[in-house]
Amino acid sequence: MISHQSVPPMIFAFIAGLILVIFHGPWWSLFVALLGIPLQMLNEYSLHRHIFHLPPTTEQWKFDILYQAHYGHHDFPTNIPLFFAPSWISSPILMVNYGAVWLLTSLVLPEYSSVIPAALVLVGGVGTFLTYEWFHMTAHLPVKKTWVERHITGLHAQHHFRDFKRWFHVSPGGNVIDRFMGTAIGRDELVSQQRIEFIKTLGLKPDDPRLVAARHKFADKYQLSKSEIIAAQK
Repeated sequence: MISHQSVPPMIFAFIAGLILVIFHGPWWSLFVALLGIPLQMLNEYSLHRHIFHLPPTTEQWKFDILYQAHYGHHDFPTNIPLFFAPSWISSPILMVNYGAVWLLTSLVLPEYSSVIPAALVLVGGVGTFLTYEWFHMTAHLPVKKTWVERHITGLHAQHHFRDFKRWFHVSPGGNVIDRFMGTAIGRDELVSQQRIEFIKTLGLKPDDPRLVAARHKFADKYQLSKSEIIAAQK
């Protein structure tokens, strides 16, 4: 996990925020950090459902962006470089969230304009993001898992291999958001329904020209072999 380029900057941001909160924040700033957890989980759900699963565009350069952001992960769900959110997505979102909270705090509670964004965004938000990355990684790897990791793996597998319009959460507890948003479904009900056609390609035919072009374009970047690319087209 730490070898992926987007993760170390997030770890640094989390540690920096934690130091600021512990040594310079009031006691209640820890509760602000806790508030960042459900907010980031909602952010995770919203991005996954409404951005990463956008309908495929007809323009190849736009499709390539979607492919790197998420389509490629569904196309090759065991490809490790595709597990993690690209830095060109995670870093701008972090800066926007931090800037928005800093601006609001500066207007309302200027004396805490450095502590509250650090607690809410860097500690609560980034800490939850790193938790998401961990559970998402373990969900796709054949490793020994804790009970929580097995539970997440089971639900996430349904999203990948039964119905990609269900179970958008990955972080522990995020299933509450899926239930509230109407994207949860019972295991028995999901198994009994017909599996969505072309599940691994989010409804696109496996040999769709946009998919084929993206696979070849990013083969080196994501270490895709020729045999993997050929198999994905069938």
